[in-house]
Amino acid sequence: MKKIIIIGDNEFAEIASVYFAKDYAYQTAAFAVERAFLSKSSLLGIPIVAFEDLPSLFSVEEYSVFAAPVYTQLNRLRQRMCAQCSQWGYPLLSYVSPHSFVWENVSIGENTFIFENNVIQYNARIGNNVILWSGNHIGHSAVIGDNCFIASHVIVAGYTKIGENCFLGVNSCLGNNISFPKDSILAAGAVATKSFDCSGGIYAGNPACKIKKTAYEYFGLNPLGMK
Repeated sequence: MKKIIIIGDNEFAEIASVYFAKDYAYQTAAFAVERAFLSKSSLLGIPIVAFEDLPSLFSVEEYSVFAAPVYTQLNRLRQRMCAQCSQWGYPLLSYVSPHSFVWENVSIGENTFIFENNVIQYNARIGNNVILWSGNHIGHSAVIGDNCFIASHVIVAGYTKIGENCFLGVNSCLGNNISFPKDSILAAGAVATKSFDCSGGIYAGNPACKIKKTAYEYFGLNPLGMK
């Protein structure tokens, strides 16, 4: 079997390991977390090592990587792990469930994970480091920016553009030709019927409106210096 290192020791890391093995014939050689958060020695009977030690333990010629933090720090932890692994020279793998429908001209970036029962229509573009949980609809020519997390049963209609580092909650919906700004949250069940232009917002309700609290406040981030 081919070999992969999964970054993380959470349930998503466990899921990724099982899915990569079953559908892509990748054997997980190790899980990895930053040394300061190394609290257990194994997961699924597989060793957990310090993230910082990866270059000394695993050759970039023999091992690929998938970074499995979820939406921690508004997806920036996963983004940072991907950037560091790329700098070291590791290939970043993506996973697309064979139980999803993905039109043949869809583009999908690296370190992207697409669960079962997603429908991704003609000419859609899915960026790098995107998580699409199960059961979503991504419409024709829609664009999902890098480092996004899309929960289950989300509808993104045709020609809609989602900015980088967004979080879309369960059962949320965006109508067609909408622009949704980077670093923003669309709350569970919210329905966006128009474009928004304020990055870092939290949008809730039907129709969705911006609430007072920002996404940066929600995740404890300082927007100054955000990349």
